[in-house]
Amino acid sequence: MRVAVAGGTGLVGRYVVEELVAAGREPVVLSRSRGVDLVAGSAGLDAALDGVDAVVDVSNVTTTSARKSVAFFDAVGRNLLDAGERAGVRHHVALSIVGIDRVGLGYYQGKLRQEAVVKDGPLPWTVLRATQFHEFAEQTLDRVPGPFAVVPRMRTQPIAAREVARHLVKLATGPAQGMAPDLAGPRVEQLVDMVRRLLRARGERRLVVPVRMPGAVGAAMTGDGQLPVADADADAADVPGARGGQTFDEWLARHVVRDTAQGG
Repeated sequence: MRVAVAGGTGLVGRYVVEELVAAGREPVVLSRSRGVDLVAGSAGLDAALDGVDAVVDVSNVTTTSARKSVAFFDAVGRNLLDAGERAGVRHHVALSIVGIDRVGLGYYQGKLRQEAVVKDGPLPWTVLRATQFHEFAEQTLDRVPGPFAVVPRMRTQPIAAREVARHLVKLATGPAQGMAPDLAGPRVEQLVDMVRRLLRARGERRLVVPVRMPGAVGAAMTGDGQLPVADADADAADVPGARGGQTFDEWLARHVVRDTAQGG
């Protein structure tokens, strides 16, 4: 089975490729570095999807602008679906984010557009909403270098990116599900606390400056806006595939402490 991975060189994409290989599947990486322009849709996409059975879209853009986010995810989604239909792709799987319909961030507007494009598209589809990754704390910390670490106040239920990738592979190699159950980690965390623990694990001394986003966005982020919603007829813990196993502290011990030791 050939499975194309849009954004296969990114954080989650690399794990998806590894998990596909481990499962005995043939991954096809769709990225600019492999000669495929997902935004333009004209360079290499049709050829890359030849003989592909399923597509996993984990492509991403780094922006806080709603306009840029919507433009990116709209273009990539439509190009993948149109090319997938021409190639006879049987299943389109897209990774989304828990809470994008409850938290009014500009970036989230693009993810909502992506979901709409997939739902209205020509292929059988599955959309998986996952919570922030454990790596999100690292991304937040590294976004602005210097003596101060400005961190938004936010409740999240982080999950290991590899566990998300493993779940995406299971979905892609099975029948289309529509909206899959939300996928989250085992514990609710405060992002500010995660960043502080990350700094300790790295042995870095920076002043953490918590910032609450204004208005309804801030209220949703500090409340339950980005936490998974349990199925109406089942406890969240009973929903298949709804919880990852690795905690943030376990991820720190395995990745950050180990990487620091190797670097030293």
